[in-house]
Amino acid sequence: MYSNYGPLCTELYDLTKPVGYSIGGDIEYYKERLQGLTGKVLEAGVGSGRFYIPFMESGFDVEGIDNSSEMLASCRKRCHDRGLTPVLYEGDVCHFTVDQQYDAIIMPAGSFCLIENYQDAVSTLTNMYHHLAPGGRILLDLIIPTDWKTGEITTSYHATSEDEGISIERKSIAINWMEQYTLSVLKYEKWQRGTLMDTELQKFLLRWYGLEEFKLLLQSIGFSDITCSANYTFQQQPDEDSSFITFEASR
Repeated sequence: MYSNYGPLCTELYDLTKPVGYSIGGDIEYYKERLQGLTGKVLEAGVGSGRFYIPFMESGFDVEGIDNSSEMLASCRKRCHDRGLTPVLYEGDVCHFTVDQQYDAIIMPAGSFCLIENYQDAVSTLTNMYHHLAPGGRILLDLIIPTDWKTGEITTSYHATSEDEGISIERKSIAINWMEQYTLSVLKYEKWQRGTLMDTELQKFLLRWYGLEEFKLLLQSIGFSDITCSANYTFQQQPDEDSSFITFEASR
């Protein structure tokens, strides 16, 4: 019934979040945190390269992994257009195996919260741990649903050419306080001269974590030197108004 980052989602994502588009300052923050790193970096959930390509262009030795073939195809094209040669893997971040260890593994923009199953989230962190070189670091974001409104429907329209465009409708279905997730449904529609040409329906489940809960989870896997900050400002500690929480931890 549902698609998973299909062609319409990818096309709209590329339009609204082009290469170098910084979400709240995430690109600048991560570059600052990794400044001086010369080893390999892996971006988990690389998508179509919004974040990945600026890191390549800044001289980082960065690779990427994603489970969406559509997103990866777009990323490869964007790299080709810029004369870049990417190293990209198609696979699930929960179970990927790469014959490589990294000095840093990053997962910005709250992508970690898109892992629906809690045990899969644990497997992902464990997998990251085993793919880090000794002393290597993870940096990843959590999203806190501070402005959730069940039943809210929002719609936006985006022109892709003079005759075509894509609309997206987002409906907030439910929030589960016990299992700590929100559920939305996204509907993408492609229009040409007023005629509906294609549509996609996407389930969008977002899982959140308490700060102490996530710290204990990282510790149980073996991570140390765990810190967190809010809204891409290292000096700002998380509070009840924080939307993005960035955790950093070492193997």
